Amino acid sequence: MGMYLDSIAPYDRYKTIFEDLYFVDKSALLEELFPELGREQRFFCITRPRRFGKTVMANMTAAFFGKARDSHCMFDSLKIAQSKEYEKYINRYSLIYIDFSETPKGCSCYQDYIARIEEGICRDLIEAYPQLELQREKAVWDILSLIFERTEQKFFFVMDEWDAIFHMSFVCEADKREYLLFLKQLLKGKSYVEFAYMTGILPIAKYSDGSELNMFLEYDMSAKIRFGEYFGFLESEADMLYERYAANTKKIRITREELAQWYDGYHTALGECLYNPRSVVSALSNNQLAGYWTGSGTYDSVFYYIRNNIEAVREDLGLMVSGERVEMRIQEYAATSQELETKDQIYSAMVVYGLLTYENGEVFIPNKELMMKYEEMLLNKESLGYIYRLAKISSKMLKATIEGDTQTMAEILQYAHNTETPVLSYNHETELSAVVSLVYLSARDKYNIEREDKAGKGFVDFIFYPKRKNQDCIILELKVNHSSEEALCQIKEKGYAMRFQGKIAEIPEYSGRILAVGIGYSTKTKEHACSVEWLR
Repeated sequence: MGMYLDSIAPYDRYKTIFEDLYFVDKSALLEELFPELGREQRFFCITRPRRFGKTVMANMTAAFFGKARDSHCMFDSLKIAQSKEYEKYINRYSLIYIDFSETPKGCSCYQDYIARIEEGICRDLIEAYPQLELQREKAVWDILSLIFERTEQKFFFVMDEWDAIFHMSFVCEADKREYLLFLKQLLKGKSYVEFAYMTGILPIAKYSDGSELNMFLEYDMSAKIRFGEYFGFLESEADMLYERYAANTKKIRITREELAQWYDGYHTALGECLYNPRSVVSALSNNQLAGYWTGSGTYDSVFYYIRNNIEAVREDLGLMVSGERVEMRIQEYAATSQELETKDQIYSAMVVYGLLTYENGEVFIPNKELMMKYEEMLLNKESLGYIYRLAKISSKMLKATIEGDTQTMAEILQYAHNTETPVLSYNHETELSAVVSLVYLSARDKYNIEREDKAGKGFVDFIFYPKRKNQDCIILELKVNHSSEEALCQIKEKGYAMRFQGKIAEIPEYSGRILAVGIGYSTKTKEHACSVEWLR
């Protein structure tokens, strides 16, 4: 057993996940691999955004197929044990596991990085086959070929985060080409490869536009149906985890509805809902809804992707933060570009990295957890121009609303309109809704804001649900070419307050009031009007 060959580390890491309260059995994926072992199409690359279980599944694959440890103690109780070929494949292979995100201590050049991997595999092989008198100075693929020729031994490869190198600061373009050549020489056309299972975020095809790695079958989240259900939590799996949470938590602080609002919003290629698995487990384990999308570096920053062409996406950001969707043509390979220029390139990269989700030709912000990152950016990046300025005045807008200062409210909306940007054209209420979302952005610290919520006899544009029992609820209705008084009347006539009153029980000893807010805009006069009235 070595650091790469027949390492016990993947087994140990998967066992830790297996024993966790919020473990989800995804072992059925393994059965899909059985028919491909030893066949021509035995090279699989599965790409997903960060935090979608790629490493967990890589560890599972290694723990099952590898012979470093007898893993029956785990897999006998999982779905894969029901397969007729279960015993045929479990713990049967010499397995080489490579985590490409790991680097040598103080690594500052590609040669040190790749030498750690090559020399480590060679060392493990020489120790495992002393009778063959293998020579350390030979290339790792030559040593593997020699072992196969003399023993007919084949190897199962599991390689996690194949694209990690492309995010390392010391790597240049020549290094990237050399790295692709290394993978080709290690894997392509080699009889000693029983199977190669590889994971990453970025697609292979962009980098390997020639023949280096064209033996790999690639499976992404947005376009490829196969394996879609194994990465991320399905609705039924989220239900199951929530039941465990409810049964094992003394003071429940998370509702099932809130879990979906915060961490759902992604989709498989078949359109099935997917939850961010890491965030769900973190929230349930901590008994706290929060933003767990942190800690993975520059590529998690929304601003990283838009910084080179803010003008192209500024209006769309205003719409998406208000809950709207934006049409786009996905360009998956654009994610590998260092200079994202067009909107399609920018949004494609953000989809690949999980900062947006894609469905039916549209992109949008998937959930509340990600929305927080967008809100943070809007409040802190002056280069966003008018979007930033609208977000910054949002605290003033909330204060004026609570105080019934309709003149200040109208002045702020007029200021927003005078920025003369397409998102504020007010051709219909979508644009007006986007503006309202921006000028009330800071209210999200105190309220859970829901748009077009079913309320009373119809749908209301916004309901601001208070996070504390002494805050006031706000019900807001928008009207284009209708007066603010008409908007106010609609709130009362259609009983929109009923929606909030139904939730009062969820806020113990609620003592706040309900404020109705009507906002009207005239396309003829280009003016706004606001009306407010306390309903209780």
